Amino acid sequence: MSRSSELARPADHYDSDGGDAPVGPRLGPVGWLRFGWRQLTSMRTALLLLLLLAIAAVPGSLVPQRSSDPNGVAQYRVDHPDLFPIVDGLQGFDVYTSVWFSSIYLLLFVSLIGCVLPRTAHHWRAMRSRPPRTPARLARMEEHTERETAGTVAEVLERAEGALRRRRYRVQRYGDSLSAERGYLRETGNLVFHGSLVGILVAVAVGGSLGYSGQKIVVEGEPFVNYVAGYDSFTRGRLVGDASLDPYRLTLDSLDVVYERDNPNAIGQALDFTASVTLRQPGEDDSTAAQIKVNEPLRIDGTDVYLLGNGYAPRITVRSPEGEVVFSGAVPFLPQDGNLFSTGVVKVPDGLPEQLGMVGLFYPTPVTLESGALASSFPDLTDPLLSFNVYTGDLGLDEGVPVSVYTLDTEELTQIAGRGTDVDSVDLAAGDTAELPDGLGTITLDGVSRYASFEIHSDPARLWVLVFAVLVLAGLLTSLFIPRRRLWVKAAQVDGAVRVELAGLARGDDPGLVGAVGELAEDVTGVRSAATT
Repeated sequence: MSRSSELARPADHYDSDGGDAPVGPRLGPVGWLRFGWRQLTSMRTALLLLLLLAIAAVPGSLVPQRSSDPNGVAQYRVDHPDLFPIVDGLQGFDVYTSVWFSSIYLLLFVSLIGCVLPRTAHHWRAMRSRPPRTPARLARMEEHTERETAGTVAEVLERAEGALRRRRYRVQRYGDSLSAERGYLRETGNLVFHGSLVGILVAVAVGGSLGYSGQKIVVEGEPFVNYVAGYDSFTRGRLVGDASLDPYRLTLDSLDVVYERDNPNAIGQALDFTASVTLRQPGEDDSTAAQIKVNEPLRIDGTDVYLLGNGYAPRITVRSPEGEVVFSGAVPFLPQDGNLFSTGVVKVPDGLPEQLGMVGLFYPTPVTLESGALASSFPDLTDPLLSFNVYTGDLGLDEGVPVSVYTLDTEELTQIAGRGTDVDSVDLAAGDTAELPDGLGTITLDGVSRYASFEIHSDPARLWVLVFAVLVLAGLLTSLFIPRRRLWVKAAQVDGAVRVELAGLARGDDPGLVGAVGELAEDVTGVRSAATT
């Protein structure tokens, strides 16, 4: 017991009864900044921020965004008057430009740069340095074998060096031994992977700031000029001004659709869409004919014009009781089913004794159902029919509030014709003219045109996004499938023969290490059997 007490820990040891717990050094402002920087630039933090960025983007798909759907935001305010100020205060309608989303984005950007740059410098120095010296005891390595062969030590080392260089190892001789290594491309791929992630972040930021996208419905025979006010909906980057767009003119000459007519199981299915357009560039006198198909956009000065949808636009003329034209034009109707039964709205605010609103139902190929209701049995035009429910009253166009051209708020209007009244709806075939109720005038269906829905998209950084995405994949595959390993060869003259000692060590999992050591031993000594320790 006395000897045990003599070997006891000193009284001032931290876990002794009388000792105090160890206290680390106090961190000053610089120390805390250094600590915070190390935490931010760790790979664990970068992965956490990447996950957090993905989660932060979710609200942008749950509620409408002002940048892409301002009408949806206005409707959300009407539908949820109590919840709207809370969501708006949290920048829920501007998710991708909000303070919290931008903060996560910038922190991720800084974190990745802080991870990549120091590792790149270290990797560069490692590639320029010589392979490490041969360890004194190779038997402690992960793979080890010894063999004997004839010749001299110099001849054996020369054969070993040639075999290693053929396998693209970096080789350095230290006395009677060789040290070789390969696989630095693995770390290069790792750095390319993380550096390309930074590149994608930068490219997306540049594309979001300099790019834009917009949608426009264009009726056959009508032109579209590429300027901000000409779009039905428009989303612009932060650095895109009203004068940033190239004002080319695009005219839809015709929209040809091919429908299935023979297969009874697919009657009416669309087989092909072709939009024939005429393009005129600014400063050019001649126009250029082109075609746009689904998945075959038209590229114009850095913008892509995509064909998204199609429908019908009845050409309507409304005249006053005196015969004056108070409304004339093609009105796009929105398809409601695969047979292009469509609905649309005509608003006539001026020229008549009362403001007039009409909700139209369009049937390309009308058929009467057993219930007596009308429907369309085929999407192509076969004796088309247009039917209107007619309303009068204040259309709400003079209040300065944006109103959708595709909807009509009938709550404050008076219905004077159509279902629910004693007056039949106004039905028109192509070329027909009908009297409006209450002597308000006449309406004529001059004909029916097709329209195409185009999306014009400009993203100046999309090529860079593709390049960096390919580099991300290439870097990831390289870092996963290229092994990092070191091999050593040591030779010594023993009793008239040369004893060769070979060893290998892998950084990470390397199932090919055993084979690499064995193949090198065979090339150096020609001996197939060996004792492996």
